[in-house]
Amino acid sequence: MDAASDRTVRAGLLLPWANVAVETELARLGLRHTVFHHARLVPASRTTAIDASFWHGLREASAQALDSLSHIPLDAVMLACTSAGFTGGPPLPGGVRTAFDALVQALARAGTSRVVLATPYPAPVSEAEAAAFAEAGVEVLAHTSLGLIDGYPGVPPARVLALVDQLPQDAVGSAEAVVLSCTGWHTLSVVTELERRYGKPVLSSNLAMALLAAQIPTGVDA
Repeated sequence: MDAASDRTVRAGLLLPWANVAVETELARLGLRHTVFHHARLVPASRTTAIDASFWHGLREASAQALDSLSHIPLDAVMLACTSAGFTGGPPLPGGVRTAFDALVQALARAGTSRVVLATPYPAPVSEAEAAAFAEAGVEVLAHTSLGLIDGYPGVPPARVLALVDQLPQDAVGSAEAVVLSCTGWHTLSVVTELERRYGKPVLSSNLAMALLAAQIPTGVDA
């Protein structure tokens, strides 16, 4: 979609202040017509570990961060945090979507309704995400998590691969896609290997945000 575009798409990304994975991974996609403009979100709690104060703080900081991008003609704006999209909290500025919204949209566009889910989150957060997917019409056949509240950028690729391998094989076999949730861990380097192993699409939060932006010229995101 990006290669076929006849214009430049500009997407604003409201980025959690300690997140380094989004900028790293999106740059490696080699998009020619999709440009991402970043503004960092600092929660009032000044924490990086995921909890209610972190998620709500990101949402509360979104209006000011969006204002810092106000002189850029943006086609879309995303809060580049997946878990902030299904854990509640203050409303976001109008038109701002989350990485979780991008995942749901990408799955819907692909006609995918059955997935398996891997996350770095604590188990209760992964369970909340599975429930949120169900509300959006996506059945999570199985999910697994690392149980971490922080330090996501430091998760090595081998650990991501091992985590997905922990999913029940019958669930993986029945799923239409594997979802790697969270914008803060580096997963791009393992996507091809996972697709080779399991013979089905693998969608990460960062890839979903790129897809949302790249499809704008097609009118799908209108």
